[in-house]
Amino acid sequence: MDAPSLHSQFLRDVLPRIQQDPRVAGVAVAGSIAVGRPDIYSDVDLIVVIDDEAFDSVMMERLSLIGSWADLVAGFTGEHVCEPRLIVTLVGPPLLHVDFKFVRASDFAERVEDPEVLWDRGGDLARSLADHPLAAQSLDLQWIEDRFWIWVHYGATKLGRGELLEVIGFLSYLRETVLGPLAAQRVGASPRGVRHLETIAPDEARDLRATLCGYDLHDARRAVLASVELYRRWLDDAGTAIERRHHAERLAVQYLHDVIGRAS
Repeated sequence: MDAPSLHSQFLRDVLPRIQQDPRVAGVAVAGSIAVGRPDIYSDVDLIVVIDDEAFDSVMMERLSLIGSWADLVAGFTGEHVCEPRLIVTLVGPPLLHVDFKFVRASDFAERVEDPEVLWDRGGDLARSLADHPLAAQSLDLQWIEDRFWIWVHYGATKLGRGELLEVIGFLSYLRETVLGPLAAQRVGASPRGVRHLETIAPDEARDLRATLCGYDLHDARRAVLASVELYRRWLDDAGTAIERRHHAERLAVQYLHDVIGRAS
């Protein structure tokens, strides 16, 4: 495992402490460290695997456990990403972002990426991963197409009201949910928002600059139109057989142009 010195030192320090708890079946690391692309700004995505019968009791004392394993500065639960098993923390100093995800041993194989097992008390973690190979992630273009033109109409209403902060947030949402994943798919990468696009898809990242805007009405109109055109082009390029919502597209785009025309 190749990781920056701060991250490596943290793992060397924390692993022996976690191993002392007999309820822990093993520890794995996910994210950029697991795939071999960490840098000094990376966080540590730690997976703490708990014996099933002990899971509920461990969940009740997670913060105190983490405080006994590391120099905990602050931490909170991960409901904001729909993951209540997660504790997002800062440890240190020096400060390091560490996500502690607590999972039942029986749930360990349920994953969106392959972790690297750092310690496996009985060998069950390695067997679980081997018995349940990771299915390739795919982007559900039909799910996106069914929603995209409703989103465009929503963005147009914000333009019409002059709610530029809302428009800026709307454009960010489209990049995270639609355009970033489409960009990653174009280069054969896993669709994960806009993460690492400048590195893995530099041409697409340059195209996405047109969807950025400042706090300026004219700039915001241009960016919304650019987002629509980029979606159309990349969806056409994908060549995937989906049911295109042409009627919704025509009406939503016309509405967008009508809003821009009224405000001109």
